[in-house]
Amino acid sequence: MEAGISTACFYPEYVENAVLFLAENGARNIEIFINSDCELKKDFICDIKKKIDDFGIKVASLHPFTCGIEPMMFFTPYERRFYDILDYYKKYFNAMNILGGKIFVFHGNKPQNYFEDERYFERFAKLFETGREFGITVAQENVERCVSGKLSFLKKMADYLGDAANFVLDVKQTVRSGENVFDYLNELGNKIIHVHYSENGRRGDCLPFGTGDFDRSAFLKKLKELNFQGSVILELYRENYSDYDFLIKNYFELQEAVKTSALKQH
Repeated sequence: MEAGISTACFYPEYVENAVLFLAENGARNIEIFINSDCELKKDFICDIKKKIDDFGIKVASLHPFTCGIEPMMFFTPYERRFYDILDYYKKYFNAMNILGGKIFVFHGNKPQNYFEDERYFERFAKLFETGREFGITVAQENVERCVSGKLSFLKKMADYLGDAANFVLDVKQTVRSGENVFDYLNELGNKIIHVHYSENGRRGDCLPFGTGDFDRSAFLKKLKELNFQGSVILELYRENYSDYDFLIKNYFELQEAVKTSALKQH
């Protein structure tokens, strides 16, 4: 288990600038949020790769900018769209192969776009297998505005897909869904392979590490008990912190807490 930070924290700053800032300020484990099609071009990705190699950075995961159109493209009765988007997502997987990332974050369908659960799982399985061809694990994130926002849906998905079901646990999204994050940990267990971390409390549901009422110690302890070996990625929105200096300091505070939690278990 190790801490990390997402370039999404910097949006709308360009991703290459976010990567460079993190590199120059000591971050060594990051999630890259691709924000535009041009950022998937080989020359662009190779430039990012040079930056991370120069500083010894590991890319844990990648988040797609196309999550907003996944309902229309993946969960449609018009199958030609599905096969088109399946082919398009290979661009992300190729980029990840260059960068070294292994986990791909997937949002999925929205409740307003009715699609039977079993058909959803079958479409996801095809994307999962496509990712596997590239050595990538596609993982379903819990997102409040999506069908994946409900733990009951994720449990059904896990039962239906077995080993093909892996999950990204987003703490703030559990709060927005009106659910308890510890229920996700208890029910999904070691199928959770990646975490988007923020805190919550009276001042909001997406707060920096150490600033909310969230039981961070119990959360990290539970991850360790589950033998979680992935990344706990700090993911905030730009309005959730004051400046970049605060953000990088907050990342190091999370990193120290993750290390301390791991040591306490030995």
